[in-house]
Amino acid sequence: MATIFSKIAAGEIPCHKIAESDAFFAFLDINPIVEGHTLVIPKQEVDYLFNLDDDTLGGMMAFAKKVALAMEAVLPCKRIGLTVIGMEVPHAHIHLIPIQKESDMFFGNPKLKKTADELAATAAKIREKFVE
Repeated sequence: MATIFSKIAAGEIPCHKIAESDAFFAFLDINPIVEGHTLVIPKQEVDYLFNLDDDTLGGMMAFAKKVALAMEAVLPCKRIGLTVIGMEVPHAHIHLIPIQKESDMFFGNPKLKKTADELAATAAKIREKFVE
């Protein structure tokens, strides 16, 4: 059965898409811990990031780098933090999180309440700077 992330990448579930390649997909987290919190997934369904083959894992990181550079260009942050948790959805994914300080990456922080329009505007700004 397809994961929720596979359904998002296939267009079966709406999302605020940032970027897409043949093998990877990036979209905004709908429950962000900071503005611009983005998820990067392989289109291939693999439960755990470190079960990806080396070429896919390397390609995913290169794709994530392009997404992170676009995020840095439009979001106020000192860095783009990267974390792998992978417990909530059985589909390999990484979180790209714009941060000013380390505590911005704490998932226990309250989630932001963003409207669909606000998420769409953030996604559009990032997409505009994404370079393939």
